[in-house]
Amino acid sequence: MITAALVFGPSKLTITSKIGAVYGYSLLWVVIVAIFFMAIFTSMSTRIGVATDQSLLASVKQKWGKGASIAMGIGVFLVSTSFQAGNSIGVGIAVGELYHTSPVPWIIFFNAIGISLLFFRSFYSVLERTMILLIFVKLFSFVTTFFWAKPDIGQILKGYTTPSIPEGSQGLIIAFIASCFSIVGALYQSYLIQERIRVRPELKNSKNDSTTGIILLGCMCSIVIICAAAILHPKGIAVNSATDMAKALEPIFGESASTLFLVGLFGAAFSSLIGNASVGGTLLGDALGLGSNFSSKSVKYLVALVMVVGASIAIKFGKLPLELIVFAQSVTIFIVPFIGTALYMVGNDKNIMGDKVNSTPVKIFGALGLIIIFSLAIINFKELFFNNPLFH
Repeated sequence: MITAALVFGPSKLTITSKIGAVYGYSLLWVVIVAIFFMAIFTSMSTRIGVATDQSLLASVKQKWGKGASIAMGIGVFLVSTSFQAGNSIGVGIAVGELYHTSPVPWIIFFNAIGISLLFFRSFYSVLERTMILLIFVKLFSFVTTFFWAKPDIGQILKGYTTPSIPEGSQGLIIAFIASCFSIVGALYQSYLIQERIRVRPELKNSKNDSTTGIILLGCMCSIVIICAAAILHPKGIAVNSATDMAKALEPIFGESASTLFLVGLFGAAFSSLIGNASVGGTLLGDALGLGSNFSSKSVKYLVALVMVVGASIAIKFGKLPLELIVFAQSVTIFIVPFIGTALYMVGNDKNIMGDKVNSTPVKIFGALGLIIIFSLAIINFKELFFNNPLFH
């Protein structure tokens, strides 16, 4: 649930709105592809977390040395911090639009709430409850919008079962798969499951399944695409941000619909604000030997640091600076294939995994997932360094 909540942030809401607005129902099949591979790697990460008492970065250090684990930890921290500003902006805009005020006070207020949650005695339990609540806020918002939209069921089925790549859609397909098939999110799953077991040791031998949360992630992506396809696509309304989607709903359904969608945007932004910061702080703390669980004060301070830096950038610039996006994408291009490979190799290692080692089907589909990850990295490398005006 936590993984699904942190992956479905403002950028996912924008990409899914845009897919439906521009290409209608035709790209719904992409959700199934991305969710399938996300489920494979998230379940792999869950089993790694259950199979061993040491953290994933400790297993990476055991297999490839200290340098590899430090590189992974610092890389994830840099990516999380770079993208954190977008989550702060999402929270500020969602609530600012609702109350017709500046986003800045809301950015400060909700980051302060996020930081205060860290210092509850059991941060994991608070995080779990908060994320589940926010998932249901998002689902309620988007499902209600779905029924308002009255989508074409036949076209929905066709979108899922008849894969097509409309002209000009390749960029959005790549963006969606890269963000939905989140290797960093899958990696963090192993830490979350260990934290869950630390808080409730009796869960060690129970079934720890990650599939439900990932299916919910797919449902949320699908519903937003379908809503945009039903409402915006026939009218030719383009969407460049999640707030555009909310504004576009207003003339059709009235203010209540846009308010409802902004509540969903707030849920997406606030869940990513806390979750994304937790990923960056935990991984850096583990890489530097400061601890890998939420009982460590150092980890809490590092999580808070990610929130403070993200909020500061959001307040100063009001949007993600292009240079910061380029920097984050550059780090992501190099770190994600490395993380995906590390997850796969640790999952295949019988000495570490014991009876939870990857099965043959998981090895096959995991290898296909790695091919996708490396292919996306090559495409993104080409786009970033050869087609980017900043490098000309």
